[in-house]
Amino acid sequence: MYQMSATVPPSTDSSSKEDRLKQYLLDRAKDGEMYFKSKFIADDVGLSPKEIGALMVKLRDSATELTIEKWSYTSATTWRVETA
Repeated sequence: MYQMSATVPPSTDSSSKEDRLKQYLLDRAKDGEMYFKSKFIADDVGLSPKEIGALMVKLRDSATELTIEKWSYTSATTWRVETA
């Protein structure tokens, strides 16, 4: 069942989204580097492309088990991710 974010404390909601995205990236990058645009994984992780972009910036600094970098700035940012 979907909960509206207003019913969840912001820190819990934010950290669960961050954890969900981090786990997705760890699972996908375990066999080697991956490249993606936020809009193409949005449905997989249940987040909007804008949320993914903001969380990627946070994860780049906090997720020590991942190496995250902005790879391309064309029509939408392409992210490069690999396990550290």
